[in-house]
Order: sequence, then C-alpha cells, then structure tokens
Amino acid sequence: MTELITSAANPLIKRVRSLAGRGTRRREGAFVVEGVQPVWRAVDAGWQIETLIVATDLLGDAATAMVADQQARGVRVARLSAELFGRISGREGPSGLAAIVGCRERAAAGLAVTAGAVFVALHEIGNPGNLGTVIRTADATGSAGVILIGDTADPYAPTAVKASMGSLFSVDVVHLPDAAGFLRWARERAVTVIATSGNAPAEHWSARYRPPLAILLGSEGGGLPEDLLAGADECVAIPMTGTPDSLNLAVAAGVMLYEVRRRLAGPGG
Repeated sequence: MTELITSAANPLIKRVRSLAGRGTRRREGAFVVEGVQPVWRAVDAGWQIETLIVATDLLGDAATAMVADQQARGVRVARLSAELFGRISGREGPSGLAAIVGCRERAAAGLAVTAGAVFVALHEIGNPGNLGTVIRTADATGSAGVILIGDTADPYAPTAVKASMGSLFSVDVVHLPDAAGFLRWARERAVTVIATSGNAPAEHWSARYRPPLAILLGSEGGGLPEDLLAGADECVAIPMTGTPDSLNLAVAAGVMLYEVRRRLAGPGG
C-alpha cells in the first residue's frame, strides 16, 4: 500500500512547489500539470509521466482506473491527503489529480510543413496565460504548430499549462532564438508570413491566406518590430470600433486563426 503523504515538508511536495520556478523547470526538465483532463491528455499523448500525484478521495472512478493502469505500467504514484492536495493546488475545487511531466525539446526543423499547414508565430510575448490560450486555440483550429520567437514566455509555466487545458500535449510548440531565424525558417520552407499590426493599411478580411502560412503576432505591449513587419509577405490589421486601440493577444490570435479556417474551408465550411 502506498504511504499517504500528509506533510508539506515531504520532498515530493517541496519539488512540486519548486517547479513553479522557470529556472528549476529548465534545470530539471520537468513541469507540473494539474487536472483530470490535462493529465489524461498527457498520458494519451505519450509524454513522460514522472509521477502521478493523487488525492484518492477527490477522484472519480474513471480517473482512479486510469491511475491504477499507469501504476501497473510502472509509473510512480504518490498519494496525498485531500487537505494537502488542496494546499498545493492552483485551482479552486481541485480534482485530485496532478502529474510531474518531462519537458519536450522540439526543434523548428522538425515541424511538418505540409501543403495545408497553418502555424501561429509569437514574437517575445510575456504573458504565459496568453500563450497557453493561444496554444489551446491553435489546437482547436487544427494548426500545425506554435512558434515562439526570441525571449518569450515559457509554455511550461503553471499559468500557461493551465490555460492550454491539455492542448500543450497535442500541439507542437517550438522556439527560435530571433526574428532572423524565424524569417529564414519560413523562407526555406516556402511558408507565407502574414503579420498583424494596428498600423497595417489592409484589414485581415483582405489577406490572401495561401498555406502553408504562418500568422505572426507581436508582444502584448510593443507589437511586432520593424524587421519582422518588413520581412513578412503581407501585413494586416484587425479592424476595431469603440474605444480600444488594441486587442488582447490571445483574442487577436483567435480572430486570425478562425478567419484562416473559415477562408480555407470555403463556402459551406
């Protein structure tokens, strides 16, 4: 019988808390995911599950059966009291299931650029919640991957993992060190780059969405730098009325990705 962990001083609990830090995640190559659906998606997608963290009293029958199956396959299972799980949980009404998962290092060179591929590229975004939401939207629209450019938010940050709702395990997320590297990647693979800018002369309705293509968005505050705007094949603006002068990054990504999907689907979807 697995020992029940009830103390916050337990080494596993200390490790879970330490993985909230980006430096620790980078050093150890691991991160924490919480929730029945996201953990289940990590398992189904074949990610390396280091430890399943379980509060049995909070779990339903289906999740309990999945945990038992994983334990039978050799995955470590740590059982916590419901009270302790609630203390380390980042959610209201915790589900009783979390996992320590191994990070995946994925290179842009490994992205599959098919004839119909649509990517979303994000330059130096700082908000991990926005990043997680973009990953979720990319998954929902059938995007081929998310490309992070430059010094950007960590997709394995707790807020990003939570906001992705498990889509992190279904969407390829890769990193390129700078704008020049991204433009070179796109040029070598004949990927059309459509950049977004509030100052663009054309609205996004008029863009020529011809895949393979990448929708390029800038940081929440500064937008896209001039070198990326100049290197894009086309620049478009999302029209707005009312008082706002900009949209939330994740909202803008959703507008663009669904417009691409609508356009490529053709009449009648």
